[in-house]
Amino acid sequence: MSIFVIDDHPLMREAVVMLIRRLSSKATVTELDRLAAVMPAVEQHGVPELICLDLKLPDTNGVSGVRELKRQFPGVPLVVLSAAPALDYEDLSIEAGADAYIQKSAGATEISNVLRVFLNEELEPESATPTEKLSKRQKQLLVMLDKGMSNRDIAEELQISEHTVKVHLWRLFRRLNVKSRSQASHLARTQGLL
Repeated sequence: MSIFVIDDHPLMREAVVMLIRRLSSKATVTELDRLAAVMPAVEQHGVPELICLDLKLPDTNGVSGVRELKRQFPGVPLVVLSAAPALDYEDLSIEAGADAYIQKSAGATEISNVLRVFLNEELEPESATPTEKLSKRQKQLLVMLDKGMSNRDIAEELQISEHTVKVHLWRLFRRLNVKSRSQASHLARTQGLL
């Protein structure tokens, strides 16, 4: 799996790379310090299968980098790792196309939990129909969505963070090829998953 880690702080970038290598020994990680380095890296290494992006770079600030990368690579999962508080930038990042938002202050365990969801994507069989390859956790989420539970309620019930809930929902929606909670619930009912 090819991963781009884009962060202009060498220490933070190295820490993220170490976490990724600990989670996936097969991952090929390309370290970049600015958005302008992405296209040369693509020419050298090919299109990445996952992008980890800091919001504040020498050549971009805020969610403009997210928009730019999603425009260039719409199918590539993008995880924002930012020092900015989630209250300030999480919703903006998700609206701009990010698949997950993690505060750098969340710590190694939380960051690992979110990254693990994206790194394990390659381990799942592709031959089964979308509903046949739902994990136990994804089926559990469908039931909770159908009950109208919020991300906070789901996080409390499952004793995980809201970040992790969002990542699980992102994967569930992608698996079911839906874009919203209501579409997921409707599909679950019509497919007899509830």
